[in-house]
Amino acid sequence: MPLVTILSFLFLCLYNLQCIKSYLFVSCRTGGIIPPVAQQLHRENIQRIVQEALSASRISPSELSAIATTIKPGLALSLGVGLSFSMQLVNQLKKPFIPIHHMEAHALTIRLTNQVEFPFLVLLISGGHCLLALVRGVSDFLLLGKSLDIAPGDMLDKVARRLSLIKHPECSSVSGGKAIEHLAKQGDRFHLDINPPMHLVKNCDFSFIGLQHIIDKIIMQKEKEEGVEKGRVLSSAADIAAAVQHTSGRRRHTRSWP
Repeated sequence: MPLVTILSFLFLCLYNLQCIKSYLFVSCRTGGIIPPVAQQLHRENIQRIVQEALSASRISPSELSAIATTIKPGLALSLGVGLSFSMQLVNQLKKPFIPIHHMEAHALTIRLTNQVEFPFLVLLISGGHCLLALVRGVSDFLLLGKSLDIAPGDMLDKVARRLSLIKHPECSSVSGGKAIEHLAKQGDRFHLDINPPMHLVKNCDFSFIGLQHIIDKIIMQKEKEEGVEKGRVLSSAADIAAAVQHTSGRRRHTRSWP
């Protein structure tokens, strides 16, 4: 395995293990991913984590065969931090630069730990992206469908903020998506009848902003019914959480092919 691949894998492991705790702490307070906050956390940690990855691999920077960095897609502010730092290393070490497509890398990660042969189908879901693709080779991807607006994780964070779940005694220390998941277990998903956006469209694309708008209207109606001001937790919050989680999942499971 090339040294650049080993270092990239170590970097990801160290970053996830050592930085995710502080990031989760901040995201809990902000109610989800806030791009400028994520950018600052990247700036504060990237140099230390790269150095620790080099130390853990027991190689010197001069032994690297190349510098690989994610360039797209993703949060532009955070990507900019990584790209700027990497280009400094490229110029300093006089090494080749390898641009990495974020989602393609995620799709191929499974092959690092499991025997998965080409071709295979992959559904990638995150706070910033949602896509369905056929992976035919290392750099051969057939995109079958993608989110036409926002990603499911982003939608769940926004719903959690609208429900003010950070004020809920059981959700004050978890992120928005986790809060929705936790309360959904206590709620009745059938209490609200919601059809997922695009449920009659015969393709593989996704849409979550429509669902967010539907939930916003439901929350406004519930606030009027319960006599609750915006910013306070509704008694029906668990039912709303269960409904939004179930409905967002239905679109992924009721896929219709053209």
